[in-house]
Amino acid sequence: MSTPVPSALTIEGLGLQIGGATILHDVDLDIAPGSLVGVIGPNGAGKTTLFNVISGVASPTSGRIQMHGEDITRTSVSQRARAGLGRTFQTSSLFPRLSVLENVRLAAQVALGGNYSLLRFPRRTDAATGLALEKLTLVGLTHKLDTPAGDISHGDKRKLEIAVLLATDASVVLLDEPMAGVASGDVAGLVDNIREMQREKQCTVLMVEHHIDVLMGLVEKVAVMYSGSIIAFDTPENVMANPLVQSAYLGTAA
Repeated sequence: MSTPVPSALTIEGLGLQIGGATILHDVDLDIAPGSLVGVIGPNGAGKTTLFNVISGVASPTSGRIQMHGEDITRTSVSQRARAGLGRTFQTSSLFPRLSVLENVRLAAQVALGGNYSLLRFPRRTDAATGLALEKLTLVGLTHKLDTPAGDISHGDKRKLEIAVLLATDASVVLLDEPMAGVASGDVAGLVDNIREMQREKQCTVLMVEHHIDVLMGLVEKVAVMYSGSIIAFDTPENVMANPLVQSAYLGTAA
């Protein structure tokens, strides 16, 4: 009998209280390896807070988080990154003064066993630079290799963040509103980049996104948050037909 493959991410009874206020309450999620899952909900539902707790930016007051069967509830951000957790934020976390190539090369350097050092000037012939060029080709940014990351468009910054993730060993990726502020003409290309990232890395992707029409055409399952809790976790079709979800978006959920 074959050994069961553990879930990519298992969240059990996750809670977070700050100053007496309940931000997350009894959150349960079980995410299969290699799946693409959307997280939606009204403003203030707790979506970004959930990502903060999963990634280690915030510590839960109850519950636990497992990644590939290993408990990561109390591990640091860097420990989770080394274990294979990658994340983008609502606002860019790139190095704005470094070039597009240098941003990806730094991630590639770490993935290949080196140090996260800004002191080594990138050569166009080393392994880290080769890996970075490969990933930048996938997202269509090779024409901006030497441009400072702070000088490229918002849509290109999002593509660059995906290139950075592609260059890492991330097996579980959290995308926090990747389409936010992206010009409408760039959305389709960014969706393709996300699909390509998941396909190439065979990683598990959780994605918070307010562009519901885009999200529903991309993900396999959707987790719906309301007032810090998960009120539905199902296919996009079933979620959109769920009366509780519909009432939550109208602001009348119990």
